[in-house]
Amino acid sequence: MRPAVSLLLVTVLFTACAAPKPAPGKPPPPPPGQAGVSPDGGTGPLEAPAAPDGGAVGSDAGTPTLPGGEDPLAQGLPGPGDLKRLDFRGGEPRIPIRLMEGRREVMFSSRGRMRLRFGGPDDKVLDAAAGTRWTVRVTQGEPAVLSARVQLGEFRVADREGLSAAQEEWRARGLAVRAHVLGAVYGIAGKVIDNRRYLLLLDEALSPEAAARKQAELLREYGVRTSLFEEARTPARAILELRDESGVVVGLAQDRLDAETPDGAGFDVRQVEYGVGYDFHGFEDRTFRGALQLVVDRAGLLAVVNVVPLEDLLKGLVPAEIFARAHPEALKAQAVTARGEVLAKVGIKHLADPYLLCSEQHCAVYRGRTGEAASTTAAVEATRGEGLFSADGRLVDSVYSAVCGGHTEDNDVVWGGPPDPTLRGRPDVLEPAGRIPLPAHLEEWLSASDLPAACRLSSFAQPTKFRWEKRFTAAQVDALTEKLGVGRIQALALSERGVSGRARVLTLSGDRGATQVRGELNIRRLFGMLNSSMAVVEPERDAEGQLTGWLFRGGGWGHGVGMCQTGAIGRAEAGQRYQDILRHYFNGAEVAPIY
Repeated sequence: MRPAVSLLLVTVLFTACAAPKPAPGKPPPPPPGQAGVSPDGGTGPLEAPAAPDGGAVGSDAGTPTLPGGEDPLAQGLPGPGDLKRLDFRGGEPRIPIRLMEGRREVMFSSRGRMRLRFGGPDDKVLDAAAGTRWTVRVTQGEPAVLSARVQLGEFRVADREGLSAAQEEWRARGLAVRAHVLGAVYGIAGKVIDNRRYLLLLDEALSPEAAARKQAELLREYGVRTSLFEEARTPARAILELRDESGVVVGLAQDRLDAETPDGAGFDVRQVEYGVGYDFHGFEDRTFRGALQLVVDRAGLLAVVNVVPLEDLLKGLVPAEIFARAHPEALKAQAVTARGEVLAKVGIKHLADPYLLCSEQHCAVYRGRTGEAASTTAAVEATRGEGLFSADGRLVDSVYSAVCGGHTEDNDVVWGGPPDPTLRGRPDVLEPAGRIPLPAHLEEWLSASDLPAACRLSSFAQPTKFRWEKRFTAAQVDALTEKLGVGRIQALALSERGVSGRARVLTLSGDRGATQVRGELNIRRLFGMLNSSMAVVEPERDAEGQLTGWLFRGGGWGHGVGMCQTGAIGRAEAGQRYQDILRHYFNGAEVAPIY
């Protein structure tokens, strides 16, 4: 009987694939209840800023809604492009996070009774028992047609002056540019969540290949490292085959298949790919809370997306950000900052992809239930819905790094733009006794062996991350800097240091000229992700005085802005509560509920 039932399901469910598609360029109507809400009530959009030059300003924010209920699938899970905003009206929002993509087939099973929805006007549904195993294969895949603009810069929404200056600089070079507003702003219970920023883009839309060539040209001519802003002109398409345990096709779907366990039991997904592009790349069977979407990615292949409540997302994310064995107050501080960081990233990444975030280092390392730990789950639950807010009621950009090296840094030194009052660099010392050196005297600061820094005194401190050395041969440095076109390097100098001693300018002199690399991250990337720019650099020479290499001596691991994670552990071990820890690192900001 089973094959006959399978064939009947194929016949019935194939109608979902024949659903009429919206006309090109015309988006489908929003789901019921997607209208905005007034700022004093919850999730409606506040007015977006106009372009400083009166030109075109884009907005990538939608206003989706996911009403609560026994069966979220009955309301419709978020589709590609639906969730550029989040809906807080039911409490915590649901986040679509990519587990893997670029696959031709994926195997999964449910941990409870499962409902599969095929979409289309007839809204075909297949119910299945717990533990049944399924395979989804992609056929007839067509990749998306993408357009790309070269992104010249990114500016905080308050930095209109910086944006205008950059616009004029590029126009003076004869290039047409446009400003684009990315992100969203929400009013929730008298507080503001605002992750908007300005992007400065070249006006011309190019193919991704042509845009990459333009990037190389700008690097050669102006020494400027740029990124790409991509948009899907035509979405990817494919037919998804659903096969049962015996390999029989039991249903077909166009572009997307939704899976939900109404009792919240979740799913097991086989061979989840992780660490793409890193030396720890591999595959692992993993378990996830929430729902699954199997959707067509930009390459016309299969992506697996976990649609998961924010708090459950944090349970699988926080253990990857901090030692799960750390002091509970440090884990609570990490949970609050991670919650703010997720909200800050929503709607500003992966704009041409059918999800909001990825589960890799690019967005947020997330292993689902597989990565959860009882200690970090307790920290998430103890701080449920809490965020960090400034004195004017705005959600703080609660960034963090591994080891500050004894002093945190100002945001504008690391990323440019206007100073953020909540992101001021400050000493990270615990009750100093007597005179201690300051980063203004960097050589002495780096040489101090008994600095009472929280990230040195923490039981999780690693001496080689608090202070470090890194050597490069002269040939290695010449190879790393070859694209800058200054020839064999004769001199290196770090300058324009912030309060922590971190540099934002590297001057390079070679036998064919000189240039500068500006930006803390650009300096670190030039040398294969240098540990930090809180460093001094010295030439090394042989007995005859010939240059043989370069020695970087530095402190800290990461950009140093916001919370020092190892320092937070040290402060917790010294008796500070998580609210006090966050108040220290974020200049008096206070913890308050978002939902």
